[in-house]
Amino acid sequence: MTVLLPRSAVALTLGLLLLPTGFGLLGTVLPAFGYLPALGGDELGLQPFRDLLHTPGLGMASVLSFTTGLAATLISLGITLIFVASYAGTPTLSRLQHLLSPLLAVPHAAAAFAFAFLIAPSGFLIRLAAPLLGIDRPPDLLIPHDPMGLTMVAGLVIKETPFLFLVTLAALPQVDLAAARRLAASFGYGRIAGFVYLVWPALYRQIRFAVYAVIAYSSSVVDVALILGPNLPGTLATRLLQWMNDPDLSARFLASAGALLQLAVTIAALVSWLLLERIAAVLLHLIRDGGGRFVRDRSLRQASALVVGLIGSAVFAGLALLAVWSLAGLWQFPVLLPQSFTLKSWMSALPRLGAPLATTLVAGIASTSIAILLTIGCLEREVQTGRKVDDKALAMLYLPLIVPQITFVFGLQLLFIGSGFEHRLIALVFVHLVFVLPYVFLSLADPWRALDRRYEVIATALGRSRLSVLLSIRLPMLLRPILTALAVGFAVSVGQYLPTLLIGEGRLATITTEAVALSSGNNRRVIGVYALLQTAIPFVAFALAALLPAFVHRNRQDMRV
Repeated sequence: MTVLLPRSAVALTLGLLLLPTGFGLLGTVLPAFGYLPALGGDELGLQPFRDLLHTPGLGMASVLSFTTGLAATLISLGITLIFVASYAGTPTLSRLQHLLSPLLAVPHAAAAFAFAFLIAPSGFLIRLAAPLLGIDRPPDLLIPHDPMGLTMVAGLVIKETPFLFLVTLAALPQVDLAAARRLAASFGYGRIAGFVYLVWPALYRQIRFAVYAVIAYSSSVVDVALILGPNLPGTLATRLLQWMNDPDLSARFLASAGALLQLAVTIAALVSWLLLERIAAVLLHLIRDGGGRFVRDRSLRQASALVVGLIGSAVFAGLALLAVWSLAGLWQFPVLLPQSFTLKSWMSALPRLGAPLATTLVAGIASTSIAILLTIGCLEREVQTGRKVDDKALAMLYLPLIVPQITFVFGLQLLFIGSGFEHRLIALVFVHLVFVLPYVFLSLADPWRALDRRYEVIATALGRSRLSVLLSIRLPMLLRPILTALAVGFAVSVGQYLPTLLIGEGRLATITTEAVALSSGNNRRVIGVYALLQTAIPFVAFALAALLPAFVHRNRQDMRV
């Protein structure tokens, strides 16, 4: 049993990652070519694509999705590279790591709302500047929703930079940083240049799939685009969502064709990124071989620390604004703080929070619990066989994150409808699991592999079975990483907007779907309630992940890993 269980966990994990993606794509491809018998499409054809090509604004929507996805990724990775190159191995890195780590718990939609409340024409920054500029009314600026998508790019950057930063830090121990620093310094290279020449190529190979996932997400994101992105025209993903929710069911054919176009846009962004990788590698070799040492990089290092600090400060300041707006009474522009505080917004929202909150918790807890069991089974299989995840397996792990959600989740929705499956909550947990599982595995894999195996060797020599060693030694010693992985998975589930909207079909709502739905209105007080609650739920999970191990191991200091 101890051998078969991990083996079956590996097979089941791969199936849960590959089959939904594959069947979801199939469920999108067939209607895109006109085949959907439930809606009268009995023959394959190209009419949906002809209708798509005649859709006004389609080209601009596709260009917006492509450019915003690439720009957000390039800026986020650039900030991460320069900052890590500047401060790796220093106390500054450790301090800012503690600042940015909690941002993983903030869902994309909540971060977008927080950023919008900060920079909107009547937002807090304008209120701060109003006395100095003599402003007595909000300026007529299209922020957010600017037509070029700059606000959306900025919103994605403040959320994706912490993610890439923490992924890079997780990969950093796999390179010999100290030796590279000494070698670069001995040849007179600047701190950033030495890191880029000697460390970055190997480090980037470790994080490249995470970068690809950021490109795919940024080029096809829906919730952030609805909150911060352009409206006329919107991004391609927001146009697709409109067609998918159209009361005219024949629009499903158009939506399927558009979903394949979204896949093509994301693939084009990924191919463009691969081309940028080649160009960057050539430039790096030319600059390095040309003797560029860039010794005077102090200003760039300080600027990178300032930018990273501003990113963290912007999110936390925005979250504080959400809290203030949720309690605000009368708050006229350009007054800096509300004239009064009240619980009226909370009291009016509470009766409607029950069902969305219950769905959020059930879907999050169920999908994360299944994900952690499968992850432990896969990692235990690694321990038994001695074979780690290679690049092919890692690519399969990232597959649901690299393929645009709107492309295959829409196909899954059509398949669920066509099959007559009525248990929507089970379907929702299943689809959330597809996105939660990769994050849980990536969060737990390194701590699991790093545990000293001599503990298990001694226990096995004393006659303990593999299952007994797992339950009595490995799991207790890895309690903190396991709970952290659970918190990460739960936060991912809470933040799922599009899968919940499509699979729930309006019958199942979560805090996230309700919060994004409010973005079309202008009631900042109610938005503050929902967005703040959406942020608080994952924060509670991370707080428990930090406090429970400290309590359990309070008398066993050496068991803290």
